[in-house]
Amino acid sequence: MRFRLFSALTFLATALPFTPALSVAQRAASAVPTPASVIGFAPGTDRKLPEWKQVVAYFHTLEKASPRIQVHTLGKTTLGRPFVAAYIADSATIANLAHYRGIQRLLSDPRLTTPGQVTRLQVDGKLVILVTSSIHSTEVGGILTPMVLAQKLVGDEDDNTRSIRRNTIVILVPSLNPDGVDIVHDWYASSMGTPWEGSGPPVLYHHYTGHDDNRDWYAFTQVETQMVIDSLYSPWHPAIVNDIHQQGSSGTRLFIPPYMDPIEPNIDPILMAGVAQMGKAMTWRMTSDGFVGIANNTSYDAWTPARAYQHYHGAIRILTETASADVASPINVPFDSLRPGYNVDPKKTGVDFLTTWPGGRWTIGDIVRYQTAATMALLTQAAADHIEWVRTYSQVERNAVMGNRAPGREDWPATIVIPEEAARDTAINAALGILQRGQVEVRRATSAFSADGKQFPAGSYLIYTAQPYAAFAKTLLEDQHYPNLFEYPGGPPKRPYDVTAQTLPLLYGFNVAFVRDSVTVASTPLAPVRAIPWVAKGLSNNKARRIAMFQNWAPSMDQGWTQWVFDQYHVPYTLITAKDIRAGDLSSRFDAIVLPDQNARQIAGGPRGPYPDSLKGGLGDDGAKQLAAFVNAGGTLVAFNAASNYATEALSLPVKNVLADVRPKDFYAPGSLFKVEFDRANPLAAGMTAPTPAVWFEGGPAFEVTDPSRATIVARYPAQGNPLLSGWLLGADRINGKAAMVDVKQGKGHVVLFGFRPQYRAQSMSTYPLVWNALR
Repeated sequence: MRFRLFSALTFLATALPFTPALSVAQRAASAVPTPASVIGFAPGTDRKLPEWKQVVAYFHTLEKASPRIQVHTLGKTTLGRPFVAAYIADSATIANLAHYRGIQRLLSDPRLTTPGQVTRLQVDGKLVILVTSSIHSTEVGGILTPMVLAQKLVGDEDDNTRSIRRNTIVILVPSLNPDGVDIVHDWYASSMGTPWEGSGPPVLYHHYTGHDDNRDWYAFTQVETQMVIDSLYSPWHPAIVNDIHQQGSSGTRLFIPPYMDPIEPNIDPILMAGVAQMGKAMTWRMTSDGFVGIANNTSYDAWTPARAYQHYHGAIRILTETASADVASPINVPFDSLRPGYNVDPKKTGVDFLTTWPGGRWTIGDIVRYQTAATMALLTQAAADHIEWVRTYSQVERNAVMGNRAPGREDWPATIVIPEEAARDTAINAALGILQRGQVEVRRATSAFSADGKQFPAGSYLIYTAQPYAAFAKTLLEDQHYPNLFEYPGGPPKRPYDVTAQTLPLLYGFNVAFVRDSVTVASTPLAPVRAIPWVAKGLSNNKARRIAMFQNWAPSMDQGWTQWVFDQYHVPYTLITAKDIRAGDLSSRFDAIVLPDQNARQIAGGPRGPYPDSLKGGLGDDGAKQLAAFVNAGGTLVAFNAASNYATEALSLPVKNVLADVRPKDFYAPGSLFKVEFDRANPLAAGMTAPTPAVWFEGGPAFEVTDPSRATIVARYPAQGNPLLSGWLLGADRINGKAAMVDVKQGKGHVVLFGFRPQYRAQSMSTYPLVWNALR
């Protein structure tokens, strides 16, 4: 019997293939669900996009399958969708997240620990890395890549992935704009097989801000921004942030920092060195893995906190920008069609562009592949050197609490004072809310005091710069001095990636003082401020005043921002399209019409490219005639910034734009704050209480009145000197003495022309009264 049993076992062993037992790790990996098992296709499949509910379902499915991930719902988006974040690490770490959050809190503020404790915490803690994606919803790789990353980080068992799980806590936000995921999905799905397949939606892909949702990282106006700040940045203090984006299709395949000049001067140089080190390490790893077309030091700068909150809160921000396709439809990009950017030509190798891409077919699969590889390169590098990253994070925070005793900060003020001013309480309240949300410590003086020869009343607000996030307060409260940068000697100005100013006292309209020494006065910590309700006198909740706002199917971000401001002030309005305006009979329906900032061609012509006939056409000649009839019958037309050029031309107004056809080398102001002088006797200037009257100038006109009997100047730039208050301006003499705001009588009505953005990104509160006055 024993012989027969042995023989049978021997036969089975030799006749059947050997199948080793699966390890625990292998069984865990095989149990991890794939994205395709939930959304129905593999991320990166041509012409396939998920709905937001499918993405959320996948992350919850992953959570149910593995103890290495927790999914948290942070709240509801603008349009009511769930906003989620996934925490990924090894199971022991995930089971003790509160413990590691506490360690990170201690490391973020050296005032809470001794040096010996910090050394121990650096070893015991985890490197916290925040990965954000899909804030710009047409950059659709950003909604697919997080699912691929999550599957890999939870399920893969290679040494690098194990190291990531062991040494870091990855907080993965699959979309910073879930509403936009569905807006783009629905439009793209409806466009399949049509001539407009691959086009962007004809509406903003964030309900209020569109692409500007990534310009809200200091004003914190949108609920999505607020959730990320309050639920992720403030409690977790990440040391590294990877922000996944896409760029145009005709340049490099991928941008990874270092950033190009300039760097905003309040950023700790340790952080910029860390950005450079991480970016080059990622480039090195990806190049060794066969990826080509990777660029550094081009196109993207580190100037404004509007995009880089992290740089003022102890973290490096690694922006990645991958070349786009036509949404999720493949494209062909011939090598000869590739176009250069600053410092880099994608057809030539160099120190910032080591390998060329040969051109050809480019797909959503390529985008997902590049994005996934870039983030994995970052995480691998971070995990391998996690102790050093935590140590340098701690050093940045130690520098911060030293204030002007820290290296390189000898010229910093020790105290920033916002004087108590009852007449400006709404503006000050809004600014204090921003500072507190940005984790800035504010105190309130309990008695009057003097500093630097100035007297300040009791109740004034004190910001001592020896605190963790003083750099955030300083950059928001001081004037910006953007450097004069040119493409080449004698050439045009080098365009910044975004705007050049963010000075809250000028935008909101209040005073601020920078005191060299630490102010000594009795004070108490400022409790969290409660927002003062915003009221537009005569307009808030007044349905009797019939206001319309133009909505173009070539969507305008300024229109979205205008809607947001009106909604916060509870000013009723009706959105009207070009078709509505062309239909006429406007005066029977409306008292005032607002044209948000947009160039004249887009307003007149509407969307360009292959769109459905129902969306084509702007105002055209018929719309211009109907607007003229509306004004002549007694209506008020209000035009913001570049839209004033349209109104001037379409209605033949007695006003000339002196900046028309002026070359950038002769006049340039890419988002700056200018000093203006108001006609205080004009009712349109009523309520302007800002101590330094300032307007937000960004690509707008400056006016010269050709018929003073019909046109009245409400605000003008100073006749002499440089009107620049904050930002960058070339060619100041071009606007000296020119009008910034004009009221034109036309028939029985008025056209109010703004040569600036009076409601710029919902920040220029000091000029809101001009809008309300024009609409009353």
